This record gives sequence, structure tokens and C-alpha cells, in this order.
Amino acid sequence: MDARLLDILVCPLCKGPLEYDKKAQELICKPDRLAYPIRDGIPIMWADQARRIEAQ
Repeated sequence: MDARLLDILVCPLCKGPLEYDKKAQELICKPDRLAYPIRDGIPIMWADQARRIEAQ
């Protein structure tokens, strides 16, 4: 994942910052508890494609 792209991407719902999970190939939005997948190097930033993260 390109670091420059990570600097400009935000959560499409809350517009908050995202964290990159290299192992899972996902972008994580902690406030919305969503994980957006990265497929073939392309972040899929649709909420209906995101995986819900359980509260910890």
C-alpha cells in the first residue's frame, strides 16, 4: 500500500483517519469499527463492502 495514498484516505462515513493492517490487508476505522478490504492493492472504500469489527 502506497504511503502517500494512506495519507489522503479517510473513512467515507465519518471522514476520520484510517489505520493500515498490513497482515489482513485492510484499512481500519476505529470510531465506526469497520475494516475496509484492500484487493489487488486497491482499497475498497464502500461501507457495504466493509467488515464490522467487534468491540474489544
